[in-house]
Order: sequence, then C-alpha cells, then structure tokens
Amino acid sequence: MARQDFIQNPSQDQLQGADGPDFVAALARGLDVLQVCADQPDGITLAEAARRTGHTRASVRRSLLTLASRGYLILDGRNFVATPKILSLGVGLSRMPLSRLAQPLLDRLSRAHGESFSMAMLDGRDIVYVARSEARRILAVDLSVGSRLPAYCTSMGRVLLAGLPDADRAARLPASLEARTDRTITDASRLLDLLRQVERDGYCILDQELEVGLRSLAVPVRRTDGRVAIALNVSTQAGRVDLAALQRLLPALQAAADDLGPLPAVAAMASAP
Repeated sequence: MARQDFIQNPSQDQLQGADGPDFVAALARGLDVLQVCADQPDGITLAEAARRTGHTRASVRRSLLTLASRGYLILDGRNFVATPKILSLGVGLSRMPLSRLAQPLLDRLSRAHGESFSMAMLDGRDIVYVARSEARRILAVDLSVGSRLPAYCTSMGRVLLAGLPDADRAARLPASLEARTDRTITDASRLLDLLRQVERDGYCILDQELEVGLRSLAVPVRRTDGRVAIALNVSTQAGRVDLAALQRLLPALQAAADDLGPLPAVAAMASAP
C-alpha cells in the first residue's frame, strides 16, 4: 500500500503494528507519559511515571523534560504537573478529578439560577475553560472544555490576573489591548488599576466588554495556601439581568468557591507560564 493510501485509509494491522516502519516509538512513549501525567492532578515523579508506563527511567525522563519544555507540564518540586495546555491536544483534563468534582456543582448552580456557570484557569495570557454548565446559549462563540478567551477582557481572567503579583499581571497583558466592544478597557494602566480593585473586592463584574449583551460575575477559588488557582463565573444576558440582580448571585458563587478551595485537586492547580 502506498504511503498516501495509508495516511488516508490505514489498515487495522498497520494501526496496531508497533514494529512497522510508520511506528514512532519515541512518540508512543511520550504519549504514554503524557497520559499518566494527565491522570495524576497532584503531579507525578519520574520514578512513578516510569513504573506506571513500564518504560525506562531514561526514556521517561526525556519525555517529561520535552513535554515540560513545550509547556504541557510544569515541575513542582519533584513532581511533574499537567498544565491547561494539555487541553489543546484534546487530552482529558475534563476527566481529571477537579473537573469531575466541579461539574455537578456547576450543574446544580445552573439549575437553581437558570444561568450558565463556568470554571477556568489562567494559561499565559488566556483563560482555559475546565468545566462548564450552559443553561442557555448567550455567547456568539460556542464554549466548551478547552476553549480559550483573552484573560484581560473576561471576568474570570481578571480575577485570575488579580491573584498574581503586580509585575506578573503586567506581563500577562498583550502589548495592545483589542477593543472587543466599545466598552472594552484598552488602556493598560487603567486595567491594572481595575485589577487591584478586583483584588480588594474579591470578585469581578464584567459588563459587555467581551461581547455586546453579555454580563458576567466571577470569583477566585483559592488553594489552602491562599493562592488563586482557578475562577468561577456566571454569565447572563444584559437585556434580561441587570447589574444589581447579577450581583445578588455573588453569595452563591462564593459559597461554591469555598466548597472547591480545600479539595486536593485544587491544590495541584497552578497557572502555566
């Protein structure tokens, strides 16, 4: 069979053949290592990764360091921890314990209040959705686990940025802040001032800065050491929910954040560079 035929319509034997000319052993080992890292939200050591995959410590070490250099893992002490970038490969962060634990909570909030609730992490200058319960379609873009939005003009992004030191906040902002609507804050100094206010308030309300007609309220979820790990938000339609009504959802969001904060899975979450 010609190579082009194999690419378009490989046989089952070729797909399963580990000894064929098209099989890349190093890639297979790397995928095995990535999978065990994705299954361990608290992180995994080199020795444990080698034990779980059955590969040699030397080959696993090369895979771990390569994945870390590409931003899919970070090294936390002796543990290699998966970052949100893993979602860009379609690897199941949605199946990791934090997302599994958070999804029923978001579903309950959505049923109780009739709005869409989401959870996200900071990854570089973006937020990455790690759980979502959608009551009704309110955004032009279809959001799901793994979706990315700019941090600077989202409510969850702002509470996550507000949880960083001042210097790190500035580093996470794009060189030019795009005006997504005529309400979007595009002055970096003004935005940094607002992030300090968000830090003091402990929440962020965004009024039609990401998309016309969209309002959202977000709160941080703090690890037991006080560090902001993830964010929760509720999204509403401006024509249906005014700002006062939106703010009345703050206690429900804060209670949910308090429930999530002590979980060991939250302790393993950290923002990627």
